[in-house]
Amino acid sequence: MFRTMSNKKTDAPRRIAADNRRARFDFEIGEVFEAGISLTGTEVKSLRTGKATIAESYAAQKNGEMWLYNAYIPEYLEANRFNHETRRPRKLLLHKREIAKLGQGVEREGMTVVPLKIYFNDRGRAKVELALAKGRKTHDKREALKERSWERDKARLLRDRG
Repeated sequence: MFRTMSNKKTDAPRRIAADNRRARFDFEIGEVFEAGISLTGTEVKSLRTGKATIAESYAAQKNGEMWLYNAYIPEYLEANRFNHETRRPRKLLLHKREIAKLGQGVEREGMTVVPLKIYFNDRGRAKVELALAKGRKTHDKREALKERSWERDKARLLRDRG
């Protein structure tokens, strides 16, 4: 029996292992990329528990490859001596064109490659959502807070009116 695969993307719920909520506040998000991540067995098991953090992490290009630095994946308690290092650099799996595009954004435009979330796709593979981002200044952050607060108040007022 053959299974046919459709070309359309399904909006199946992804299991998010780590989320960088602070990134959308600290950075102006530009283009978003999806990358695979090279992990050991204990890292995958630990990610499935959902206790990883990517708040202070970033991605950088080194020798023509992209690496994820400073991402914290806690040790897997049941692994005893075969455990992994918690903050080791992890290789990101991207096409050469995507690596070149990210590298150009960092070098020419002074942008940063920020991980937005680590999740498991429908096939059970760990993926990282990366974004080319430009850092916000303090006054821009204040403006974003005001805007968000006003949107929330506006929605509340409209909901109360019926």
